[in-house]
Amino acid sequence: MNLTYLTTEELAERIKYEPCTIRNQLKDSVLLEGTHYFRPFQGRKILYIWERVEERMLQDADNCSFAIPMANGGIASGH
Repeated sequence: MNLTYLTTEELAERIKYEPCTIRNQLKDSVLLEGTHYFRPFQGRKILYIWERVEERMLQDADNCSFAIPMANGGIASGH
């Protein structure tokens, strides 16, 4: 399976978010290590797996027609 690996900056450009938003709000609350990103060679650099990030975004879109973002990174569906 071919996967697309992106740096934080490349992911930010692709999803139209600021890199600091990804680092401070999405990483480890919505995007999880081992699922959506990893640290190659036990280093500090983070690589995001585009296909898994995209899958998560589409999953959120399918599950909520009306969503309110919460401070902890989750969402309230309004149901």
